[in-house]
Amino acid sequence: MTEPSSRPQLHLGLFFTGVGPQLIWTDPDAPAHTAIETFTDVARTLERGLFDAFFLGEGLRVRENRGRIFDLDASGRPDAITQLSALAAVTERIGLVATQNTTYNYPADLARRLASLDLLSGGRAGWNIVTTDNAWTGANFRDGGWLEHERRYDRAGQFVDAAKELWRGGPTERDTDLVRFRATATVPASPQGRPVLFQAGDSDGGRELAARHADVVFSANTEYGKAVAYAADLRDRLARHGRSPDSLRILPGASVVLGDTPAEAEEKARWVRGEQINGPRAIAFLEQYWGTDLSAHDPDGPLPDIEPSEGELDPSRGTIAIAHRTGKAALIRKWRELATERGLSIRQLVLEVAPGHPAFTGTPSTVADEWTRYITTRAVDGFNIVPHLLPSSVTDIVDKLVPELQTRGVYRTEYRGSTLRDHLALPPLADPQVD
Repeated sequence: MTEPSSRPQLHLGLFFTGVGPQLIWTDPDAPAHTAIETFTDVARTLERGLFDAFFLGEGLRVRENRGRIFDLDASGRPDAITQLSALAAVTERIGLVATQNTTYNYPADLARRLASLDLLSGGRAGWNIVTTDNAWTGANFRDGGWLEHERRYDRAGQFVDAAKELWRGGPTERDTDLVRFRATATVPASPQGRPVLFQAGDSDGGRELAARHADVVFSANTEYGKAVAYAADLRDRLARHGRSPDSLRILPGASVVLGDTPAEAEEKARWVRGEQINGPRAIAFLEQYWGTDLSAHDPDGPLPDIEPSEGELDPSRGTIAIAHRTGKAALIRKWRELATERGLSIRQLVLEVAPGHPAFTGTPSTVADEWTRYITTRAVDGFNIVPHLLPSSVTDIVDKLVPELQTRGVYRTEYRGSTLRDHLALPPLADPQVD
């Protein structure tokens, strides 16, 4: 089967988060989250499904809740570049994307490690550029919480500029207010020139960083209308930076719940969400906002009748949504009104308001139809899938959804190149060494 050249082609990645409620590690059939076999099995399955990339999340500190290790998460994340180097040896085509932080890494060191992964994998490496400003993560590093919130993207931009210059080869010297070093590249360019650059921020600063530097955006805008608006905004920004619309791929994060019938898919989706937000997780979610111990409260009972603390929101369990970072009292008042109006318990409320990656739920045929609409209208260039259960949620996509997409002519039937840049159908770099 050959894809019609006139139809846009859907690009797929898999975002392996490592911790958090997305993956249901409590299921009896769930594999060990630090075993190399788990990662190799998933990567090989994705390669069989002709995915563009295996995308590893990473955290620089094990998450906490009220000053203690948050034991509802699977804890411990081996270094992403180390994990992906192991996967490079047992796969042949799939891209290998490492999440790496620009706030607490150093440009010359990180650029060398990413270039090494890119070279040793034959040009399959990618870098998901992330930032952080919180002192909680910074406490694990010499500089602590030194970077002001407003400056994190300033440093990221200077950091990526420096990395690109190093990847061009030869000596590099930088002396800006946030990046200062002198180094000489020691790793030759890979077949794709340099690692593919991913970016996941949705703030104005994040969108500007993406428009200036990114090859791929991991967007949070999955709903069709929001996806269309986001794509239009980002492509306008690309033009202002002198870049073509085709120089960037937009892959929003999404989960997929498939069933043989619509009713079966909906029932499975309810089970997934219920497992992701169980009683203890619902209590812990509210504790981020109340700033106090709520463990004595029944998750199936009413919201706490105590007022929240005056302190800052607790960021220790991960990134709090931008919209929730200010106006804590007003947000909790809104939640109380919603719970009263609809008679919701703590857990029922959290199921309503807790963030999650939007799910495409249905039969393989209906999801394929929906994705075909997204891709043919260029609302997105594909999706970065967040799995809910391993290995079944991955094998369902590969064995049931991928054939439906291929039948519609919007998904490849074979790899047409060997590098991650090839898979993403990105234009060649202007500089054959590095752009």
